[in-house]
Amino acid sequence: MNHPGHAVPLARGPRVDLRPLRHDDAEEFTARARASRQLHHPWLFPPDTAAAFAAYAGPRVGNPALASLLVCERDAGGAIAGYVNINNIVRGAFLNGTLGYGAFAHAAGRGLMTEALHLVAGYAFGPLGLHRLEANVQPDNAPSLALVRRAGFRNEGFSPAMLHVDGAWRDHERWALTADMPAGRAATRARGQVG
Repeated sequence: MNHPGHAVPLARGPRVDLRPLRHDDAEEFTARARASRQLHHPWLFPPDTAAAFAAYAGPRVGNPALASLLVCERDAGGAIAGYVNINNIVRGAFLNGTLGYGAFAHAAGRGLMTEALHLVAGYAFGPLGLHRLEANVQPDNAPSLALVRRAGFRNEGFSPAMLHVDGAWRDHERWALTADMPAGRAATRARGQVG
């Protein structure tokens, strides 16, 4: 699927582009979410209906306190492969954002999200001016833990009953990447900005 009406990507990698989430992504995003239910359960619950997408996108599009980014396959005409949200952006002395992310089933296991997190770090530490990205991952979510490790994040601790997910308070491991860590410096140097 081609997306000629979408904004210029915020960052480009060899296989994926990052671009902002838009309201008109609803049809493709929700179809991908429906096709990915089995992959995502019990970790993620991205919007899979038009109403849920409208509620999700409404406070995100154009909000300076977060960045909602789509991971789009360059060789597939910009098809949405996944998403990365930089939530709860805090300025001042903290300069931190908390990541939420997910690959869609057709793109899982192909390294696209590893490339995307590298691009997200370059965007966060470059144009967004952040110093730190945090990812909170449930201990049994092996694919997500492998992703943050590959992306160069360090384990900073364990938080019992941290987030309410799938009807219960779930434990999470806290992982972080800072601009001065080797992976953070590399992402900033090679951020591939286009806009």
